[in-house]
Amino acid sequence: MSRPSVHRLWPRLRRPLTACVLLYLLLALPNGPLGFFEAFGTMPLEWPVVVLGLLLLPPAWRGRTLIAATLTVVVMALLLLKAADIGMLSSLNRPFNAVVDMFLIRAGLNVLAGSIGTAAVLALVALAALAFAGLTVGVFLSLRHLSGLRTPSRARLPAGAILVVAAALWLADLGQARGLWQVPVDPLGRALNARIASAHLTRSAAALTDLRAFRIAAARDPYADNTRLFDETGGHDVIILFIESYGRSSFDNPLYAETHVPTLKAAQARLDAAGYAMQSGWLDSPTAGGQSWLAHGTLGSGLRTSDQGRYGALLASGRQSLFHLAQASGFRTAAVMPAITLAWPEGLTMGFDTILAARDLGYTGKPFNWVTMPDQYTLSAFDALLPPDPRPDFLQIALISSHAPWVPIPEMIGWDDVGDGSVFDRWATSGDTPAEVWRDHDRVRDQYRKAIDYALKVAMDYAARREDQPLFVILGDHQPAGFVAGIDSRAVAAHLIGPPELVARAAAWGWQDGLVPQDDTPVWQMEDFRDRFIRAFSSGDAEGGTM
Repeated sequence: MSRPSVHRLWPRLRRPLTACVLLYLLLALPNGPLGFFEAFGTMPLEWPVVVLGLLLLPPAWRGRTLIAATLTVVVMALLLLKAADIGMLSSLNRPFNAVVDMFLIRAGLNVLAGSIGTAAVLALVALAALAFAGLTVGVFLSLRHLSGLRTPSRARLPAGAILVVAAALWLADLGQARGLWQVPVDPLGRALNARIASAHLTRSAAALTDLRAFRIAAARDPYADNTRLFDETGGHDVIILFIESYGRSSFDNPLYAETHVPTLKAAQARLDAAGYAMQSGWLDSPTAGGQSWLAHGTLGSGLRTSDQGRYGALLASGRQSLFHLAQASGFRTAAVMPAITLAWPEGLTMGFDTILAARDLGYTGKPFNWVTMPDQYTLSAFDALLPPDPRPDFLQIALISSHAPWVPIPEMIGWDDVGDGSVFDRWATSGDTPAEVWRDHDRVRDQYRKAIDYALKVAMDYAARREDQPLFVILGDHQPAGFVAGIDSRAVAAHLIGPPELVARAAAWGWQDGLVPQDDTPVWQMEDFRDRFIRAFSSGDAEGGTM
């Protein structure tokens, strides 16, 4: 009797082989962007366990459909977690946490809608949902097909032995990953999916624990109810001005330092000629790549709001921010937030008398993709839009021209020519689209370089023009995404700019004179800023204690 030819066997082998390949691809899929394609060369140890386990099931057993359905749910849930990790690591340099990051789905869609339009986003969501549903059906049918195959009697014993070995290797690698033991040899594969699921469960449990601890810490405020702070500012306005995505990479990465450091040195000369003094240091941001509000919350509250859960706990805790304390001490407080385009109810709990969101700033020009308006317009317009008030100002301003996707970028114009913002339309509709630029990482980095340079010029030029010499804190909120930053740091630059007698009060901080902090300038945790700032600009009898 002749052996069956491959041509005759293929119809019988096509479905099980397709099922095995599909399952392999889904289980081997990594949860990070680095080494993405190389990861498929490392066998996920779950794959032989699942395949052999299904093949050894009795084909007539009624429970096989339930097992296939259960495995389908597990595989597709892992796929969602991997996709979430890839997205978070690519944009925010950290993995996904289901306890605190669910809201980012909506936030990400809002940002995307600002770049490509709401209709296009809805279409993409619908296509993604259809693709996911189709893939889910395909996985279920594949698993059910494998569970229904009849394994020859002579093959069941060796298949069972291989299954036991694969399961043992899977367990050994998972235990090693969790630090339970050390395996003397490297197994031929990784318990990839179990590792990912275990890491997610660990992060979620830690997040819940952190939330409980944060609520306790947030209730302890040495300056609560103090109404005599910042009495050493001499009646000057205080302006805390965030520059989006401005981090230490502007100094440590040669791609950017060659542009940004000369810009800062030129600004330093202008500020010096205008009678300002300057000191600069480093703050370690709680975030990277995005989520600027976590940095805003950390700086203002003195508590590290490193994720959305902690941020929410902060808002509910009654913790007094710099703006609450300034408000109680006789300052007019306001937030100038050109990135806010939707309802922002949490802003009402942060101690601001006034909130100027995008629609409140009167910009009539065209948006710069996601960026609602250029920074120069924001700084030109906000002051006249604040209601009259005899109190000195204590402001938070969040500039956004250096927010991704960094295209297009306006040019500096005369401040008297800014008007209603329509003058910027010539740049808003110029150049390549984000989709075209973001195909090339080198072009993305170059656009980032230009965007930060523009933002620095605008912020420093605005400060130099203020004849009343406010006390400025100009700082970055976070580093850009890792592939843009090019350095392993979450530090951002912070510049204290103001009248010499006020800046001198911060001499004990150990910051560098001028606008260029040095490598050995101390790096503070960003949450340390609130209390140090209060102590520097409040008299001794106004202090409430130390943390």
